[in-house]
Amino acid sequence: MCFDEQSKQLTKETRRSILAAPGRPARIDYEYERNGTANLFMIFEALAGKRRVKVTDRRTALDFAEVIRELVESYPTAEKIVLVMDNLNTHKMASLYEAFAPDEARRLIERLEVHHTPKHGSWLDMAETELSVMTKQCLRRRIPDKPTLVSEVAAWESSRNTAQCRIDWRFTTADARIKLKRLYPSIQIG
Repeated sequence: MCFDEQSKQLTKETRRSILAAPGRPARIDYEYERNGTANLFMIFEALAGKRRVKVTDRRTALDFAEVIRELVESYPTAEKIVLVMDNLNTHKMASLYEAFAPDEARRLIERLEVHHTPKHGSWLDMAETELSVMTKQCLRRRIPDKPTLVSEVAAWESSRNTAQCRIDWRFTTADARIKLKRLYPSIQIG
């Protein structure tokens, strides 16, 4: 499983758009009204081509912990869930202890095998790629409010999951040994 998140600024139109007509493109006024922000948590199961997006009001440790709990509970028979994520300040297992009782936090943590991407290597997390695709296909326009955002994201998620869209990952171990050489230990002989 790959995990990442991004924020989305919500913006309302201030003037009615002029629809496209034959020989004339649609016209949208450059002015808009800010209407807050929302956060999008992305969980991407790369091998199955399945993703889940949860829209929240904020990006806090408690929001992160709740998404992790939902992830663990959605795979009740899995012995371990391998989770790849970046090093964002809220992406810590300590967040589970802030959100839940110690025994519940421990239960959730024991079900996870967490791998953090290297510093400046968040591009290794496929959830970041999926967030980019979602932005290009669904969110690169004005979205006025959270209910509209939730609806649009759910439609996009359903379409991508039905098609079982996967990522053609071409970054090999050999590539990693070159690009990420500074992360591999060097052995001095002699």
